[in-house]
Amino acid sequence: MKYAIIAAGEGNRLAAEGITAPKPLVQVNGECLIDRLIRIFMTNDAEEIVCICNDQTAQVAAHLYRIQRDGLKGQPVPLRFIVKSTPSSMHSFFEISQYLQDGPFVLTTVDTIFREDDFTNYMTAFRQCQKASLMGVTSFVDDEKPLYVTTDKQMNVTAFLDTKPEIPAYVSAGIYGLQPSAVFTVANCIARSEQRMRNFQRALLMEGKPVKAWLFDKVLDVDHASDIQKAEAFLNGL
Repeated sequence: MKYAIIAAGEGNRLAAEGITAPKPLVQVNGECLIDRLIRIFMTNDAEEIVCICNDQTAQVAAHLYRIQRDGLKGQPVPLRFIVKSTPSSMHSFFEISQYLQDGPFVLTTVDTIFREDDFTNYMTAFRQCQKASLMGVTSFVDDEKPLYVTTDKQMNVTAFLDTKPEIPAYVSAGIYGLQPSAVFTVANCIARSEQRMRNFQRALLMEGKPVKAWLFDKVLDVDHASDIQKAEAFLNGL
């Protein structure tokens, strides 16, 4: 299984609140966000990890180079990364999509915090998907502008919505289990000058591609300085 990490954001909100480290190198429980994802992906049989970081923070590229060369805490890592600033997460996805065309893959942003056992269970479910994408969702709302996800009783996704619907709905967890044809979907989105990842998810449905949802108990994003303490409390069961 291939995994992909979007780590090209600048972390402006964290910087404005006094966090000096680039977002991928922000530590939660003493572990850099990007290292945590790489470690978890390796635990879940990563054959390759593809990452993109921006060209404004040389520390991140240097950190990834060291992992590529020396491994992560002595463990070799099949890491491929590119250094390029992009205007949006969707553009970052498009830039690495050329390396994700030969099989199913899992994509996430660098600041996504989830429990490791939840992710392992998610991966078990994704490997059982035939032709469907599997979107991580949660009932826990921790986003300033959440993307609401409606499903049928079989957890087939029926819509991605910007506003909370009247019917029961989840919110997107920012964890995308995708089939290789998704790279063509993101290319179509870029051709239409779309930028937000939620428009990519809508495009999957628009193109008639099956999309299912998998429920995570709780998922957090690290966007603010206070989120670091929230993430640590969550992972420590507090």
